[in-house]
Amino acid sequence: MPMRVISGTYRHRKLDYPENNPSIRPTKDRIREAFFSSLGDITNKTFLDLYAGSGSIGIESISRGANKAIFVDYDAEAISYIKKNISSLQIEDKCEVIKSKDLDALKNFTYSQKKFDIIYLDPPYESNCYDEALRYIFEGDILNEKGIVAIESNRHIDINPLWNVTIREYHYGEIQVVVLRR
Repeated sequence: MPMRVISGTYRHRKLDYPENNPSIRPTKDRIREAFFSSLGDITNKTFLDLYAGSGSIGIESISRGANKAIFVDYDAEAISYIKKNISSLQIEDKCEVIKSKDLDALKNFTYSQKKFDIIYLDPPYESNCYDEALRYIFEGDILNEKGIVAIESNRHIDINPLWNVTIREYHYGEIQVVVLRR
């Protein structure tokens, strides 16, 4: 099934992804559309697509006006598709692709004092990395003031009340997107 950029500068442009790799699961169009609609204007925002897969979320952010998207994934096939999609849209100047494990990347962002306006977490649903990744994001201080973290999951995610965030949950069948706002 073809996947396309939904809105913005690159609307309707085709994105490739490996259809036979079960560890790469692109976010469905209706979830991407609803998520980005809930954000409003993201012009000049910095975006982190953690567990990037095909890169569709980060690319959508660039199409809608984000000035920088960083894509992190550990799967070599995912990295190759992300780079291919970025290249086909000629947006290399707005993108950075990092082959890294999730927590290693988050530690490096903390160490280098890198901050983001929007962070999207879409790990494999069967993983148990949500709590650890969120801890690194909030305690490592890589989220800008008034920043947003979104988590795509197929189960309930516990949010630490000490992070002092507003929580909104959106449900799409068995999938939920939890949006945390500072």
